[in-house]
Amino acid sequence: MFAGEIIYSLPFHITRFYRPTFLEVFQLNNTQLGDIFSVYGIMAMLAYFPGGLIADLFSARKLMSISLLATALGGVYLYTLPSALGLTVLFAWWGLSSVMLFWAAMIKATREIGVISGQGFAFGVLEGGRGLVASVVASVGVVILAAGLIEPSFSSLDSSLDRRQALQSVVAYYTGLTILAAMIIWLILPNNTVSAGRSKNLRFKVQGDFLAVLADGRVWLQGGIVLAIYCGFKALDNYGVYAVQVLGMSEVESAEFVTLLSYSRPIAAIVAGLLVDKWIANKMVILLFTVAAISSLMLGVTNITQLLLINLIFVSVSVYALRGVQFTLLESSHIDVKRTGAAVGLISLLGYTPDIFFASLTGRILDANPGLIGFQYYFFVLTIISILGLLLSIALRKAN
Repeated sequence: MFAGEIIYSLPFHITRFYRPTFLEVFQLNNTQLGDIFSVYGIMAMLAYFPGGLIADLFSARKLMSISLLATALGGVYLYTLPSALGLTVLFAWWGLSSVMLFWAAMIKATREIGVISGQGFAFGVLEGGRGLVASVVASVGVVILAAGLIEPSFSSLDSSLDRRQALQSVVAYYTGLTILAAMIIWLILPNNTVSAGRSKNLRFKVQGDFLAVLADGRVWLQGGIVLAIYCGFKALDNYGVYAVQVLGMSEVESAEFVTLLSYSRPIAAIVAGLLVDKWIANKMVILLFTVAAISSLMLGVTNITQLLLINLIFVSVSVYALRGVQFTLLESSHIDVKRTGAAVGLISLLGYTPDIFFASLTGRILDANPGLIGFQYYFFVLTIISILGLLLSIALRKAN
């Protein structure tokens, strides 16, 4: 849970919880940051499927530890506050370091644990625990940021220097946590090397897994479902800007608001996971997409503050719950456990493509239509995506 969230804290937490400050320090607009994230997405897309095959062959302990250390190295570079070109190169590095050796290894290990504990419980606790880690470490990060922004010199002509130093403190904090996560994984996880890794017929096994998952239509449907869920999750990145531009909050209040909202993630994910073990995963996913679509539509058609806050909560809870149960669909679709890595690789290859286009697309929408109007268009797009996820979930249920 700790490593599974911290691995993405440097590329995502800092731009989600402290986005207004990040944009100010690096002198970027939403479009420029979106384009930088597109580079991350392209590299991640190239890493997901080979990462899935690798996860079926080698110890999760080694893969995850190396991945965490490589990601922390990027944090050291971010501390220097590089140029826009340097940021682009950094996010390309993170696209590889945080995905290829980590993601599928973590999902496969969780599914294996779920054989005993129940798939819904295992994945719900993983996602819920990740959410709790995100909220707790972000709360500390907000304190660090606020401490840097309320120094006496903040009211002086050198307030931009205060912002830079405050953001550097946050970067150093997250980099340290990433290194700590690598140490924990190395010390705690068993060094279990998958038997296939020693097989003389390794090449044939990889080819067989590759062809098997490519031919399974249910895997492709799950990839589309994860894509819709991930768009909703990435939409949360702009809630900080929304709080400033539409709800009238300060930078620190915005960070506090987004952090507080994130505390619903562990509750939603764990409850959804427990319900999935008592119910059918497909039905749960269909229900949650319906809630997300209705709430997103309401955010697009109203400007009443109380209704906005209520629907923000509903959208966030439904997205967090979907994240908690999305990979339980592997079990309900009876995907061979021995091919989990390959299946997760292909699902993720499709499902996480929003890293390429979503931030760039929505950044352009928000920059072209500042304030409330831009965010109304933003939530109309999310409504359409939620309806797409709903239709794919219904199709998967019929396929199963």
